[in-house]
Amino acid sequence: MTVPPGRRERKKAATRQRIADTALRLFLARGYDAVGIRDVAAEADVAVTTLFSHFASKEALVFEQDEDFEQRLARAVTGRAPHEPLVPALRREIHALVRHCTADGAAPIWRMVEETPALREYEESMRLRHAESLAKAIAAELDAAPGTTACRTIARFVIDAYSLAREAADPEAAVDEIFRMIEAAWEVAYPVGDSARTAGP
Repeated sequence: MTVPPGRRERKKAATRQRIADTALRLFLARGYDAVGIRDVAAEADVAVTTLFSHFASKEALVFEQDEDFEQRLARAVTGRAPHEPLVPALRREIHALVRHCTADGAAPIWRMVEETPALREYEESMRLRHAESLAKAIAAELDAAPGTTACRTIARFVIDAYSLAREAADPEAAVDEIFRMIEAAWEVAYPVGDSARTAGP
């Protein structure tokens, strides 16, 4: 049973969201490089120390759902239904993430990311971290070593599927196309009949 967050947790979450929303509004209006941390803190009516208690860097303000996305990918592996194959569970989660990141209003944000070297570098490091986290979750499900090449490779493919589909003319179709290739790679690593392919929680 999930315990509802307390008043303190709700207040912290609201403050965090206000800071992130304020930062994004300022970045899009003035340009990322033209806005400083102090500008964001002042506009959000919080101390700079409060801002940094929620976000480790200026770049993190743009990717405020970073941790949530990482956890969602891991839960797609660990929280799927008993005996549900792993790859379809990941495809479903990537579809959801791509829909979120291609929703109305998202285009200016990704344009800003593409035009800002610091944000591109941050996103790349974020993708690598998500891939490593996902690889560990997959390996744990298969009782494999965390650094198993097959697990790390599939995890990288999944993370790349998100990035490539987000940029495609038809993101939904792109996810399905990419996951057909991921499924084929998975069958090579864990052929039909291998319990690892369909291992569930």
